[in-house]
Amino acid sequence: MMIRTLSTLECTKLLTANRTGHLACVKDGQPYVVCFNYAYADSHLYAFSLEGKKIDWMRANPLVCAQVQEHTQGRGWRSVVVDGRYEELLDRVGHKVERDHAWSVLSKHTDWWEPGALRPVTPPTSDTIPHVFFRILVEQISGREASE
Repeated sequence: MMIRTLSTLECTKLLTANRTGHLACVKDGQPYVVCFNYAYADSHLYAFSLEGKKIDWMRANPLVCAQVQEHTQGRGWRSVVVDGRYEELLDRVGHKVERDHAWSVLSKHTDWWEPGALRPVTPPTSDTIPHVFFRILVEQISGREASE
């Protein structure tokens, strides 16, 4: 196997081409990793979730890490790691532009709400939606590729 480092552009292309990754957060020194669906745009990973452990932990410590991978020919693979910062897109005055942008970025993809349990309604409002929309600001990015 040959391993090489991906350029920033190659990393960005991999994030753009994929929709599923792993999201890691830490609370009180304990790591927690979950699968999550996202959409990449303007140096952010956009996502949403129902309230729970992941959201609670990211609220407590906004420093997170995300990993996205894809398999290539044979035993080959590409993997990108993002170090970033959790930013909740609140349903409040002053955050409507960011929330609407997240909605726009996510809804470009078929079945974008799955497996989020409930399909959000249009437009999202605090009275009708239990979901938390958030984004991960990409602060650092790195990637590797393995090929035979």
